[in-house]
Amino acid sequence: MLRFEVLVEDLLRSRFALSPAMDLCLLLRSLAGQNRPLPRAWATRLLPAFERLRRETELDAALALHTPQSGPNFVAPPPRGLNQTWADDLAMIRATPLEAARHEFATTATGPYVHDPRVRAVLDSTDAVSRIAEAMDQAWHELLATDWPQLRAICERDVVHRVGVIGEHGWATTIESLHPSIDWRAGGIEIGFFPPVGNVRLAGDGLLLIPSVFVGNIAAHLEDPWPRTLVYPARGTAALWGEQATVPQPDTLTALVGRARARLLLALDAPASTSHLARSLAMAPGAVGDHLAILRGAGLLVRARSGRSVLYRRTPLGEALVAGSG
Repeated sequence: MLRFEVLVEDLLRSRFALSPAMDLCLLLRSLAGQNRPLPRAWATRLLPAFERLRRETELDAALALHTPQSGPNFVAPPPRGLNQTWADDLAMIRATPLEAARHEFATTATGPYVHDPRVRAVLDSTDAVSRIAEAMDQAWHELLATDWPQLRAICERDVVHRVGVIGEHGWATTIESLHPSIDWRAGGIEIGFFPPVGNVRLAGDGLLLIPSVFVGNIAAHLEDPWPRTLVYPARGTAALWGEQATVPQPDTLTALVGRARARLLLALDAPASTSHLARSLAMAPGAVGDHLAILRGAGLLVRARSGRSVLYRRTPLGEALVAGSG
């Protein structure tokens, strides 16, 4: 079991962030068979490009640094906040000192790829960091960049939901809602399925919380340079992973309000802005705004300002309509 000892100061300094590089690493591990299997449609679409990149770039050198339990820090640097971009991550990867990278090669390069002479030549070279960074950049643009706006919107909506839970119910409820295996007990966060790790003190530095579309369970960072971190599955990924059995079907709603408005009503299981809905549902922002206005006029939605965003949520009537369509 893993337990984080949490002080009041830790809660005040805890924060959310997004990590494009970490999700890219998780995607690569899934494609290589080292992580949660991808949905069939995703695997069919991405595997040919993944195998070509392995042949034509130094991607195998990056894969050699991953095991099913862990991976190197320098290809997934700690994110600074919710505005983290792939360009930010790539700049940090490229800035990794060679000696720091070689230290990680020595401790993490234990996977099946590491014995490949082509991989070994990259890891032993003086330009290993730049070669691996270039391979990661090509993988980003060919495997993830097109889908990232939609996936990012899912993660952003998750954060909006969690912040709302903090405000209404507090940190204990929020932390426990991240995953069924997490419990808040006696001033600490306990994760039961981890191998025996013992107690980890946050020492007033807070906890970094990262929603991910590709993580299959709870993951944790416990060592520098990362802050103490929990990576958890973002809400709203059921459609992405093909888990349609638990998602209400829009057929009844479609007959009543139309397909696009039915999709929006179903998507608003947590408050969201027009831009978040547009990106997560791959719809035009203008069309989303028009549909939301009609749903709001019909008494199915309300809106409220949160910081610089206007968030929409279902009214009791909207909730009853969605519940009746399941």
